[in-house]
Amino acid sequence: MTFRDALPDDLAIVEALLGRPLSGRFAVVVRRSDGRPVVIENEPHLRDGTPMPTLYWLVDPDLHDAVSRIEGDGGVHRFEVLVDAHDLQRTHDEYARRRRAATVRTDLVQPEGGVGGTRVGVKCLHAHLANFLVGADDPVGEVVARSLDVDSLIVEDVRG
Repeated sequence: MTFRDALPDDLAIVEALLGRPLSGRFAVVVRRSDGRPVVIENEPHLRDGTPMPTLYWLVDPDLHDAVSRIEGDGGVHRFEVLVDAHDLQRTHDEYARRRRAATVRTDLVQPEGGVGGTRVGVKCLHAHLANFLVGADDPVGEVVARSLDVDSLIVEDVRG
């Protein structure tokens, strides 16, 4: 398996958005219509070999802040009860499958869990929204997207 590296301009933009260098390889997989990064796909291991459970990471600052407000207002528990537990488990299982498929270093300890490393339930609405924005069937991410009217952002999937 090979992993696509971020373009040099994307590397600089994402590191500026996060305020630090990234510890692993990534590629921008969803952008706003004006080209700004929205979601990155992380290689499942950091450069030092540490497992990275979060395959898709929401880097858009406006969306990140909006989701943080929802989480701060009890959104994780509120949204978790809105979705079917079996559908949520299927989402976690599919996320883990896609992360395994993206794994380059099979000789290392592997990341575990589903969306954002969660095994059961919901831990991080940011990770669920990122997963939904890449086109995954993620009922939690869909509820978050609807609550934020994400369709109006006209994001585009740039995975090839």
